[in-house]
Amino acid sequence: MSLCVYNKMKFTKQELYKKLNEVPIMPLFNHPDLAVSKAVVKACYDGGIKVFEYTNRGEGAAQVFAELVKYIRQELPDMAIGIGTVFNAEEAEYFVGLDTDFIVQPCLNPAVGAVCNQYNMAWFPGVMTVSEIYQAQQAGADIVKIFPANVLGTAFIKAIKGPMPQVKVMVTGGVEPNEDNLKGWFSAGVTAVGMGSQLFPKTVLESGNFDQTTEMVRKCISFLK
Repeated sequence: MSLCVYNKMKFTKQELYKKLNEVPIMPLFNHPDLAVSKAVVKACYDGGIKVFEYTNRGEGAAQVFAELVKYIRQELPDMAIGIGTVFNAEEAEYFVGLDTDFIVQPCLNPAVGAVCNQYNMAWFPGVMTVSEIYQAQQAGADIVKIFPANVLGTAFIKAIKGPMPQVKVMVTGGVEPNEDNLKGWFSAGVTAVGMGSQLFPKTVLESGNFDQTTEMVRKCISFLK
């Protein structure tokens, strides 16, 4: 990748972590319709979200992501946007070229971490075990993604803080947009949460009433203050 691509990038990993620290909720979303995707991003932004993940799932996802990046840079310049469900270094390089701010994985591939490190970009590898957490840290991950969180539970987060008290964790998978669930995760010691389908009910997507999304986001953020 050329240096000019790096210069296009909006946020360094240090800037990204600062945003996530201010609002430790990362929505993750995928939809084939660009208009719907823009509306969801805008609703989250209006609710106070600063970091948004679009997942690389389904045909045409990359094209929608590329247009979302352009939209956000022009209309929502304070928001960081990243790509999720990236498996290998080739995909990572491709999305660096589309001006992503960060990369999220469902698994751990150090080669993807190497690409992110090259561009001073935040990398969130998916892990499930203490060994994987250690390997991710050795590969340069500052924050690891525990997935699927609802299978492992808050007890797992508390347990890994014993031998690894300094590890920073984002949990995704089954995180619920309600006070008890969110406070449970943060009390266990997570740094951030990723929230998907439960933040974007099918009824809202079909009705186009995205004010509900904005209000739900605001409530979730308020639970953490």
